[in-house]
Amino acid sequence: MPTVAFHTLGCKVNHYETEAIWQLFKEAGYDRSEFEHTADVYVINTCTVTNTGDKKSRQVIRRAIRKNPDGVICVTGCYAQTSPAEVMAIPGVDIVVGTSDRVKMLDYITQYQEERQPINGVSNIMKARVYEELDVPAFTDRTRASLKIQEGCNNFCTFCIIPWARGLMRSRDPQEVVKQAQQLVEAGYKEIVLTGIHTGGYGEDMKDYNFAMLLRDLDEQVKGLKRIRISSIEASQITDEVIDVLDRSEKIVRHLHIPLQSGSNTVLKRMRRKYTMEFFAERLDRLKKALPGLAVTSDVIVGFPGETEEEFMETYNFVKEHQFSELHVFPYSKRTGTPAARMDDQVNEDVKNERVHRLIALSDQLAKEYASHYEGEVLEVIPEEAFKDKPNSGLYVGYTDNYLKVVFPGKEDMIGKLVKVKINKAGYPYSEGQFVRVVDDIQEQIRLSS
Repeated sequence: MPTVAFHTLGCKVNHYETEAIWQLFKEAGYDRSEFEHTADVYVINTCTVTNTGDKKSRQVIRRAIRKNPDGVICVTGCYAQTSPAEVMAIPGVDIVVGTSDRVKMLDYITQYQEERQPINGVSNIMKARVYEELDVPAFTDRTRASLKIQEGCNNFCTFCIIPWARGLMRSRDPQEVVKQAQQLVEAGYKEIVLTGIHTGGYGEDMKDYNFAMLLRDLDEQVKGLKRIRISSIEASQITDEVIDVLDRSEKIVRHLHIPLQSGSNTVLKRMRRKYTMEFFAERLDRLKKALPGLAVTSDVIVGFPGETEEEFMETYNFVKEHQFSELHVFPYSKRTGTPAARMDDQVNEDVKNERVHRLIALSDQLAKEYASHYEGEVLEVIPEEAFKDKPNSGLYVGYTDNYLKVVFPGKEDMIGKLVKVKINKAGYPYSEGQFVRVVDDIQEQIRLSS
């Protein structure tokens, strides 16, 4: 039986797509092997969001070539899409496929085995207008399932290469989304994370359908689903209709990831972001009224070209005032090929790092404050795995609907189930809890006994 090994760099979407590519190989009779072992085929799913992403991708490609010089080396993903010639130039790379036409990968492998000539299967992503269906009935990781609902982005922020790597907005057919969500529930998943390159932009390329309608359909039509999480949504995509759906839904969790990038209007303008701080603040207030206790996490880029101390403090104060529950803080790094990389006034690295540390300290403080509201409360947790920091301790770790990471004494068979846990000690990066009980799933029992 031929074997295939995968290595995924980058975001949730890449991880989702690796699982989808694995399904294609599985159907073709392949066995999956560990990347560190010798395999007949290696698939490296690359990232290009930063120059470091490119570099890491090249290192992993070379590692696979050293592992088995006779193996077929297949490179796919964003770096393959934006720089196919650079990837093809690495001695030992056999097949390059970008961020579309992944279904052709197996045919390319057959062709390569016959002709022994490298194949460049990268097409112009800017011409792609239709969402490429890639089904994932189950994941190697068994607790949280991602469900990709759209591809591409039309925003062209000045720091970002992604539209060139992923093309323009394409939404997945809503019936396919609902169908796959149901499939995932039947495979045993209680939580589904809606994901995409620009997730909340879903439906912008459709006539009479939008993201709010998709949320409503998933909420009403998917039987047995407990939690719907949105991986990320832009402030400009949080319409009144979306807020209304969040307000009414029992399944959509009390957690939203809303990228801020900067809390200064002047910086946002240079970034070519599509909102002002006033608008962002107004959306946050509306959301928190509709969903009391909502956790809002965010991304912030620090040290964007030209950022002054005043502009940085605007961001700092905005984050503090609006009580974000956790931030991902990134020092701005030049991405070759983007307008921001060519801007004057690049910020000194030391200044950048010092600002990053200040913002991370604030984020830690806000995360602790947010968690402290739930001390003594009983929350629902889906245990994901044994707690790695203390192996063999009988401790398990999982997330509440509002994205608190909770560690508590449990059992192996609780993984993937919905359990009630009392928060004894709130904290960050995790809170400590006490197992109360497994949530009785009457429907589940009926389904299994019928």
